[in-house]
Amino acid sequence: MAELKNDRYLRALLKQPVDMTPVWMMRQAGRYLPEYKATRAQAGDFMSLCKNHELACEVTLQPLRRYELDAAILFSDILTVPDAMGLGLYFEAGEGPRFERPTDTIDAIKKLSIPDPEDELGYVMKAVSTIRRELNGAVPLIGFSGSPWTLATYMVEGGSSKTFEKIKKMAYAEPAALHMLLDKLADSVTLYLNAQVANGAQSLMIFDSWGGALSHTAYREFSLRYMQKIIDGLTRFADGRQVPVTLFTKGGGLWLEAMAETGCDALGLDWTVDIADARRRVGHKVALQGNMDPSMLYAPIPRIEEEVGQILAGYGEGTGHVFNLGHGIHQHVDPDHAGAFIKAVHAQSKQYHK
Repeated sequence: MAELKNDRYLRALLKQPVDMTPVWMMRQAGRYLPEYKATRAQAGDFMSLCKNHELACEVTLQPLRRYELDAAILFSDILTVPDAMGLGLYFEAGEGPRFERPTDTIDAIKKLSIPDPEDELGYVMKAVSTIRRELNGAVPLIGFSGSPWTLATYMVEGGSSKTFEKIKKMAYAEPAALHMLLDKLADSVTLYLNAQVANGAQSLMIFDSWGGALSHTAYREFSLRYMQKIIDGLTRFADGRQVPVTLFTKGGGLWLEAMAETGCDALGLDWTVDIADARRRVGHKVALQGNMDPSMLYAPIPRIEEEVGQILAGYGEGTGHVFNLGHGIHQHVDPDHAGAFIKAVHAQSKQYHK
């Protein structure tokens, strides 16, 4: 593999010195870019784009051609794992992802098999190895998965949900069934992420998009417990260096201390968390990633630059901060505003890394 030219992102995650704060954006390879829309049209639909390793590589690299980002993230979807379990994933216009065969009974859960990442998910591994080769050491490649709880919400509900009624009913009325599902998902995700590392991913991120929907105690029982299981089973060293792991629970500001105890290297913060407070609470243990509100990119550029300055000042001096949005970039953002955001992070952060 080519030697890494810019390892600022990996160093910050491990709280090692950097010259400036690294920055990347969740969903940076996505619908806000006209070149992405053109490639997706060429693929035909979203899952066809995910399953074509050459086109998945192309859209992963597109934002790096525009911007001085400090990391690339694999272009894929969190629902690849349940899809590989045979649930029949499809996308309904205006409705988001749906499953033909929801996993809403204990019998359905018992029948689920753990997918082989090199077989049923081989297209993801092919994308990882292709992207890593094409990056040629420019920046590190992030691999990722959804958390077991987040994947289970889609599998039990049959798709997206605002109330999570079916899965919460299972959690409280049939907890043994849900634990069986979460256990299978934790095993599947561990294999999936380790295969991404074996194929070239240099850092890993677990997206717990819906952990914030749980009560204080239910979060630990149904979400954090299974992310802990994954972390305990991950490959943490490859290509002669550490493979940092970032946990991100949207709406998880209540649980930062508990998340930091899992042995992860970094925590993602959404925009509801004050980064100065987060650093006081857990910054001695883990790096922090975040956390500008993605909607701030709709603001005039001087206002974006001001917000960047406030977040950098909130984190303060020293390493251990990866700048990001508090969730994925919105599809209607002007690409020039994203570019101004990235430049502002690099320009304004140098003063904190003397």
